Amino acid sequence: MSVYIGREDSKRWRIICAETTAEISLLIENWKYLLAGLIGQYMHGVAARGVHFIHRPGPVLQDTGFLLLKELGQERAYVSETVFTFIFASFLLWTFHPFIFKSKKIYTVLIWCRVLAFLCGCQALRILTFYSTQLPGPNYHCREGSRSATLPRPDHIMKYFIVIPRGMLYGCGDLIFSSHMIFSLVFVRTYNKYGTKRFIKQCAWLTAVIQSLLIIASRKHYTVDVVVAWYTVNLVVYYIDSKLPEMPDRGAAAVLLPVTKDSRTKEENHKLLNGNAGDPTDMRLRSQVNGKGVEDSNTIISETVLNSV
Repeated sequence: MSVYIGREDSKRWRIICAETTAEISLLIENWKYLLAGLIGQYMHGVAARGVHFIHRPGPVLQDTGFLLLKELGQERAYVSETVFTFIFASFLLWTFHPFIFKSKKIYTVLIWCRVLAFLCGCQALRILTFYSTQLPGPNYHCREGSRSATLPRPDHIMKYFIVIPRGMLYGCGDLIFSSHMIFSLVFVRTYNKYGTKRFIKQCAWLTAVIQSLLIIASRKHYTVDVVVAWYTVNLVVYYIDSKLPEMPDRGAAAVLLPVTKDSRTKEENHKLLNGNAGDPTDMRLRSQVNGKGVEDSNTIISETVLNSV
């Protein structure tokens, strides 16, 4: 029994080492895309904090979601944040699962390059919208009479560029559209394409719907913030994920979707990025078709299909 456990541990360790080597190689090649994505996250944080300086509290606007959903109250504001933390942590752990499990369909570095591209695209539109029009925040700390509804102007310009983590929960003015829904929908859509468990996919979409309702019930956003997030995020992700990869020469779009120099590695990465597992039957079929004429190739394909049936 101890010998069997030792072999399993040794096998698992070899998987981790091999996966780490592959990911480090991809990281060295694609670090600039990850860095650009992280810089985009920082710029979004600076912009969200900046609009807090110019936010002016006022009466809460009439909202259909507020009329239909019972208010959770300030003491239950943690409920929506708990659901969001669960979505974030679950997706983070899933992206690193190839380091542990033998069966893998993704590369962690490449999946995060794509996720950061989706996030930056959505957040750029979000910055444009909440700086175009500042609505009075519906959250409790953003209402009239709250001392934190507007931030005092800093005495030095460099303090405008300091991002405080607390501002993620207690910001005001950055309403249209919901940042929490951006992250949730990007994560859910990404798993929906590259994940393998159908039940988890269904649960993920259900959790995103529940998250939307909780955000409105917690009065953290107006209903319009959530509704706009649902169709904007899906459109942006569809554009980046479905349109840009089909372009033969991405040019400036290469910063969104990394490519590799080696043609063999490029083909493999492209296949993994688009969620296609390496099917041994398909690989054997391609090896037989290569070098054959059109008629011979059709014969091979027909025979393979008949045998599989």
